[in-house]
This record gives sequence, C-alpha cells and structure tokens, in this order.
Amino acid sequence: MSDPLLFEDTFTITGVNQQKYDRVSRLTCTSSDQYTSFTLDVNTELYPCAVGENVNLALASTLSLDGKDDPAAKTSWRDVGMGEQTLANDYDYVCHGKVYRFEEGATAGSMAVFISFGGLLLYLEGPYKKLAPLRIDYVYLLLKK
Repeated sequence: MSDPLLFEDTFTITGVNQQKYDRVSRLTCTSSDQYTSFTLDVNTELYPCAVGENVNLALASTLSLDGKDDPAAKTSWRDVGMGEQTLANDYDYVCHGKVYRFEEGATAGSMAVFISFGGLLLYLEGPYKKLAPLRIDYVYLLLKK
C-alpha cells in the first residue's frame, strides 16, 4: 500500500479571471507558506470560487484509497461500484489530466509543472522537493474548500 497523494497543500485564491469564457474562470492562488503558487482553469458553473477563499489542492496518482493503480480506471475512472469509497468522496471538484511539461521555476530550487485536464490547464510552481513526485504521466486533480 502506498499513499496515492503526490502533492497536497492549502491555498488562498488571490485572483479570479472570468473575462475569456462564460463558465470557466482562471484562478490564481498562493499557498499558506507563500512558496507554492498555481494558476488553474476551473468550470465555475460546477465549482464557484471567489477571491479570499481557501482551497485545498491535491494531486494523486489514483483515486484508490490504498494507492493501488487500477488499470480499469484509465478508461472509465468515473465507474465506481455502488458504495465504494475513493479519494473523490472527500473532495468537491475532481479532474483527470496529463502532465505535459516541466520547466525551471522563477527562483533557484523551484520548478514549474504544466498539466492539462481536457483543455483546462494547471500551472503549478514551487520548490523542487514538493513537486518532484509529479514526474508521472497522468494525475487526478482534487479540490475542496
């Protein structure tokens, strides 16, 4: 058994840009320790957000609570058995996406990770030690307030 969570932190929403699309907003957030930040496109019709709110962001390799990678989840991750508990039960907004790029961060010892969730993008920047576990192909994004 391994921990399915690759990254988890609490962030404060510092900006919400709703200008480009009707139902999608670009959130700008900073972690409570000020070392990590992210920009994320969110369907605000499903998950409304406002400046000043705190959100918990987690990135996981699987939704399975025991950390086992389920091969069936690659094709139908929403098909969960009746009453079966997953990480998604503890969060309000869940997406599955592909990690497609890494870059050096703006400061020494930091890195940036780019992830696409079907066109909704996440740009996450922070200390290399915190983000190094994200060097995998696919991740689940989990958000809760």
